[in-house]
Amino acid sequence: MYQQGTVYVVGDSKTSSNNPIMQQYNAFFVGLVIDRKTDKIIDAECSSTIDLTTRFVHSLFVGKSILEVDRLTEEIEQRYFGSSQKALMVAFKNAHIKYLQIKNK
Repeated sequence: MYQQGTVYVVGDSKTSSNNPIMQQYNAFFVGLVIDRKTDKIIDAECSSTIDLTTRFVHSLFVGKSILEVDRLTEEIEQRYFGSSQKALMVAFKNAHIKYLQIKNK
């Protein structure tokens, strides 16, 4: 399904304890498939209790560069108004850090 030059990175974070995602998963996760040659995110999914959330998060990330942290964080702030907004930003930044570690090996 994914080409040889791709990697899978998971970023995680915590959100408020009354958030349904925390009650179900005990954390918030965002999984990203990234093309190492172009740094483009080619697939994305997150822990959520509503399928629409996963599809929306997918649309925020796919086709964008994992290296554009500020731009993507700003887009999350401007477009994603779920209760896990901050958790999504932290999880994305965590995935970004992990990707840089992989890329620099």
